[in-house]
Amino acid sequence: MAKLGAEPGEALWMQLRDTGRYMLDNGLSWGNAGNISARVDADRYLITASGTDMGELSERDFALCSIGTGASVQPDGPKPSKETPMHQAVYELRPDINAVLHASPFYSTMAACGGDSIPADLFVEAMYYLEKVERVPYCHPGSRELGDAVKAKARAANVLLLENHGVLVCDANLREARMALHTLEMACRMLFAAKSAGTALRPLTPATVDSFLNESGYRPRRKWGQ
Repeated sequence: MAKLGAEPGEALWMQLRDTGRYMLDNGLSWGNAGNISARVDADRYLITASGTDMGELSERDFALCSIGTGASVQPDGPKPSKETPMHQAVYELRPDINAVLHASPFYSTMAACGGDSIPADLFVEAMYYLEKVERVPYCHPGSRELGDAVKAKARAANVLLLENHGVLVCDANLREARMALHTLEMACRMLFAAKSAGTALRPLTPATVDSFLNESGYRPRRKWGQ
């Protein structure tokens, strides 16, 4: 686990703030839709507070929560996002994960509302970040049932399509999670634009994808939760 600091100091909340702004500026979030978090240590994580605007986050817009219970450890602090069960589930299950992003970007959410498979064999970033994508059946936002449904899938993939809801992306740090989310949205946009234009996309062969992941030296192949 990458060390993010014993206390949720300025550096961590500023990274979260910058991630929220990046998501808003690049069409990966809108208004107060979505929530983001980062692990502080083995027992705690910092998550956006309820009702916060992703593009206007300040230090007061984050709640410190327990990984064991999901509840705030600051009784007088901001109210955590209602989606804490999803974030807690990932951190509890995956000690390798230090960042979780939940959002409803247009094209990715369209894929989550439909039955399309996400192409992971079209371009380099898709092969790397989208090798594993899982679907999570619809459960009401913020419910314990949704947290349990996410937990059932989170060991197998870092990218989860929440059916009729949005997406959840997790990774070793905020930068990688942000890149995975952006790659997902780009791949989905490409998929639907090609369908609309009647353009047939040409995927790489399975052998080429396997060679890229194992032999290209682009980056070490990802290790999924066991």
